[in-house]
Amino acid sequence: MSSQTNQQNNTVALGVLTSLFFMMGFITCMNDILIPHLKKIFDLSYTQAMLVQFCFFTAYALMSIPAGKLVEKIGYKGGVIGGFLIAALGCVLFYPAAGSASYPIFLGALFILATGIVLLQVAGNPYVTLLSKPGKESTTLTLIQAFNSLATTIAPPLGAAMIFVDASATKAEQVASVQIPYLGLAGFMVLLAVAVAFIKLPDARKIANAETEHNHDGKTSVWQYKHMILGAVGIFCYVGGEVAIGSMMISVLEKVVGLSHETGANYLALYWGGAMVGRFVGTAILNKFEPNKCLAFNAAVVVALITLAIVAGGTVAMWSLLAIGLFNSIMFPTIFSLGTKGLGKFTGAASGIICTAIVGGAIIPVAQGAFADTIGLLPSFFVSALCYCYIVYFALKGYKADEKHA
Repeated sequence: MSSQTNQQNNTVALGVLTSLFFMMGFITCMNDILIPHLKKIFDLSYTQAMLVQFCFFTAYALMSIPAGKLVEKIGYKGGVIGGFLIAALGCVLFYPAAGSASYPIFLGALFILATGIVLLQVAGNPYVTLLSKPGKESTTLTLIQAFNSLATTIAPPLGAAMIFVDASATKAEQVASVQIPYLGLAGFMVLLAVAVAFIKLPDARKIANAETEHNHDGKTSVWQYKHMILGAVGIFCYVGGEVAIGSMMISVLEKVVGLSHETGANYLALYWGGAMVGRFVGTAILNKFEPNKCLAFNAAVVVALITLAIVAGGTVAMWSLLAIGLFNSIMFPTIFSLGTKGLGKFTGAASGIICTAIVGGAIIPVAQGAFADTIGLLPSFFVSALCYCYIVYFALKGYKADEKHA
């Protein structure tokens, strides 16, 4: 009876965490709307415009390990509440940033917003894997992250409708158009923080300690797990590639295909929508096939699609790049669950380390932006292709680096 009650509590907790992943997806994807918007307002180069992603994802490099230590002290629930409140503060700061019409102040507000998202990631991902049924970690995390993808599908057209203004608008009007949408997001996240505070959720730290006692692997540090380190590199490559492709997508649709900003934003929704569909479908597929094999297949297909886009150009490039979203679908939850499998009491610390690797979203887009400025827009996508090549390696070999061989 006690076991059944625990499972019901876990189901409620996983339901609450779904809202967390939805907001993380919505906020992160709004950057893809901000980039072309701010690029136009402040007359930025591709490299300068990508500083939006650089500041946002640098927060993962600087704040993830401290966030992991904080979660170990205050628990996963406390981490979720704190994450929502810090992210809300970052959203509020968009108001003075727009009022001063200063690009550097926008970047500072983005860093604070991202710090809140980091805390949500560090607390949320291991919370899901620890509350999942044993052996179903990848499946459960993929299902819940499908709602993250639902948010990234909604964000581009909704964000474009809220932020983009008429071409005849003054610079001041264009900058001010971000104020109300981000204040609205801040209010919504404060409400979510309050809701989580009032809901009774299980303490996943007890589950993690029980797993450690069961494993008896003799490990005394999280850094002794090779598959965790290789998984962190996999997250670096995946997030870097995914963000670079999403960030450059509207530019490709404008320069290569000739679409407008607004039309491009609508097509961008297909990229993130593909990830949503793929996660819902992937939940069923992961129940039948081994997660690492699904991961290897999807990453290999992405490499092929990027190569096709570079070689073919035109509308073929557009549809090839948009299709990548479908195959990105299961990658983050699968890499994360394979990288943290069997870590027990080190799961929180591992989450901090792996989330630090999300800094790939800061470094890879800027690198690809620099190549776009020098060798051309489509050829620069070779940077993303290299990232997915590593993921193929991790899926085939890296994830089992700690397995004992007879």
